[in-house]
Amino acid sequence: MLQPWQTGKVIRIENETPGTRRFWIEMQGMKSFDFKPGQFITLDLPIHEKPNKRWRSYSIASWPDGTNVVELVIVYLEDGAGTHYLFNEVGVGSELTLRGPQGVFTLPEKIEKDLFFICTGTGIAPFRSMSHYIFNHHVPHGDVYLIFGCRKFSDSLYRKELEEMEGKMQGFHYIPVFSRETQGSGGQPFRTGYVHAVYEEVCRNNMQLGLADEAAILKPASFYLCGWRNMVDEAKHRIQALGYHKKAIHQELYG
Repeated sequence: MLQPWQTGKVIRIENETPGTRRFWIEMQGMKSFDFKPGQFITLDLPIHEKPNKRWRSYSIASWPDGTNVVELVIVYLEDGAGTHYLFNEVGVGSELTLRGPQGVFTLPEKIEKDLFFICTGTGIAPFRSMSHYIFNHHVPHGDVYLIFGCRKFSDSLYRKELEEMEGKMQGFHYIPVFSRETQGSGGQPFRTGYVHAVYEEVCRNNMQLGLADEAAILKPASFYLCGWRNMVDEAKHRIQALGYHKKAIHQELYG
């Protein structure tokens, strides 16, 4: 059953990076907006005559806090009618037509395995929500690896916040990976390349030794993938090549 459309009012806008903005939207007519970390909302933007060409879906970057405000983080696309409208026509005080929450890209009721949050670009949004939810609600968990791929330091989203969380949340590992930076810049060591080498390395290091003459045993884990299709498709292939079942993999695509 489709959810009814409702009105949200933009109450705050901030530039996160040169090409990315954060939008805070206050849901009108309700005291709280209840959703599960990882879900998304759909905007109906006045950019086309056909309804299905007006709809744009964005993962909620904030976490449930009992208020009626959610945050979206959106990257500007040169040929994107939706982001052109949001970046050039929408300001503080603008009203948007939307519905949600939607989606099943959510945490399990009980976290009984290590979690790998693997993302690129604004695909970090659902994992920011999930990580804060786990921390704020003291949800029992094992290791949580947030592996975030982007091109340059200037593309990092929520970097300082997530670095601080790594110091506060036991078992939380924030691992940014930069594809177009070289060692020697930035002053501190960092990971270069792509996300795939990172989770493969972690999984191999976490292998539990079996009995004599037996192969090492993979440590149980769940993999959540969010980002560009090429990254997600390659990650699914590589994770299964490590020996994990496809049922251990959950995905959310964009673009």
